[in-house]
Amino acid sequence: MLDKPRLTLRDGTTMDDLINVEKHEVSLRVMNDPELHRIELERIFAKTWLLLGHDTEIPKAGDFIVRDMAEDQVIVSRDRSGDVNVVLNVCPHRGMKVCTAEAGNAAAHRCNYHGWAFKPNGDFIGAPVEKEKMYGDMLPKAELGLRKARVALYGGLIFATWNIDGPSFDEFLGESKFYFDQLFCRTDNGLELLGPPQRFMINANWKIGSEQSASDGFHTLTLHRSLMEGGIMGGTAESIYDMAPGMYGVDVSCEEGHSLRCLEAAQTFKMFSDISFEGKTVDERLHMLMPPGITPELIPQLHKNLSPDQVEMLATIPPQVGGMFPNILVLFIFAPRTDGGASGVLALHAYIPRGPDHFEFVNYIFAEKDAPEQVKRDMLQNAIQQSGTSGTIEQDDSDTWPQIHRNTRGAIGRQSTLKYQALTGHSRPDGWTGGGLTYPGFTKDDTQWNWWLNYRRLMNIPA
Repeated sequence: MLDKPRLTLRDGTTMDDLINVEKHEVSLRVMNDPELHRIELERIFAKTWLLLGHDTEIPKAGDFIVRDMAEDQVIVSRDRSGDVNVVLNVCPHRGMKVCTAEAGNAAAHRCNYHGWAFKPNGDFIGAPVEKEKMYGDMLPKAELGLRKARVALYGGLIFATWNIDGPSFDEFLGESKFYFDQLFCRTDNGLELLGPPQRFMINANWKIGSEQSASDGFHTLTLHRSLMEGGIMGGTAESIYDMAPGMYGVDVSCEEGHSLRCLEAAQTFKMFSDISFEGKTVDERLHMLMPPGITPELIPQLHKNLSPDQVEMLATIPPQVGGMFPNILVLFIFAPRTDGGASGVLALHAYIPRGPDHFEFVNYIFAEKDAPEQVKRDMLQNAIQQSGTSGTIEQDDSDTWPQIHRNTRGAIGRQSTLKYQALTGHSRPDGWTGGGLTYPGFTKDDTQWNWWLNYRRLMNIPA
């Protein structure tokens, strides 16, 4: 932890003023400050690994999608060698967008302003009327290409960063990789994206959604109360606060700011069945409550792609919800069917900044490539009903965030603080095989506070 913050805003405010480490409080001002937003783009979004999509979106050579690394637009494409490339969608000639489509297939990308053309990997090809050399003689062609980001594929997920010499993607995941592998790297052929991602705008700062993604489980009891009253998430109107369904488990976080909530499969199973998990083997438990998207035929692949400890965790206390720093929510929802099967939801949300007072909500919905088509349809239907633009869960969340953000505009309201003082404290459960910091019992503020500590750390590192 840094004792002497190096970031000081123009009015003299420091990060210690905004994030009080001793009191575990965060100034509401951080949720709507134009100067902080500019610095976040440089010190967080230009330095960390960011999710851009999935490789099943660009299966063929020349396929491309246009996505955003915060407020920098990029072209994500597959070249003839099969490699995935991420390049800045800014022509080095006059700053025009090179690609104005959202997706498609192209052997080369040609700027429609002056015709400069580029390969999918960003290399400069040339300009019209080649004999006139309208790109001049001052720079060689090798220096006229589109700016290239560093790319990593993880379970088919496409991540990129502008921090070319910074931490590797595995280093970025840190000790949370043990848990995320159970969601994204568990079968032979991996995941596929079920259609284009849903996208919509939220009138709020990106951090309001993102810090909630750092495993805030407590809000479920009140904000999503109607889902429990209806029996969708367990419990009844009379028993919600006594039983506190889904509130007990093991929260996990790491110094990189990622987190996950691991909930006992037996507890989840009780929401749908009276059959006991007691005395059952790992495989018996997996068959009784299959992870979202897994079918009996795919269970052997879990043993092939994961370690015994990871498989046992999936069968006993699997990771179910959490986030990747800085702006990703992970949803891993169990939903057994009445016919004995299971489909559930496997989704990712990315909260992409659009200035200090708006962000774009991007909802990715996945299924295993080798799952039956019926399971894929069920998972898509479940995800649409529960998450995203029409989801029962996200309707609650996306109504709250703009109301929080509205309170940041007042001269008095912005002086309020966010409080992270309900802390469990790190302790390792007996026999726990995963790494990171663990917080067993009732879900509290530990993982969200760790998110803010990582935010503070990165904001204090000069760009």
